[in-house]
Amino acid sequence: MTTENTEGNAPEPSGQAVKLLLTTREAAKALAICERKLWELTNRGEIPAVRIGRAVRYDPRDLARFVESQKTTCR
Repeated sequence: MTTENTEGNAPEPSGQAVKLLLTTREAAKALAICERKLWELTNRGEIPAVRIGRAVRYDPRDLARFVESQKTTCR
């Protein structure tokens, strides 16, 4: 069940914390690629990463933008 917040933005899950960032493993799994490929894409600047100390995390919105940028039409 979801509830609308008071400002009318996107619904938030009730009773659950919203996860803002994903670990490398979670991000790779979400993209259905191996972690090594995710690191390659990150190092080439194709997918942005958030660094907090030594931890590297990924914003799900950046992953979605990357997927959208990779879409092509097949003929």
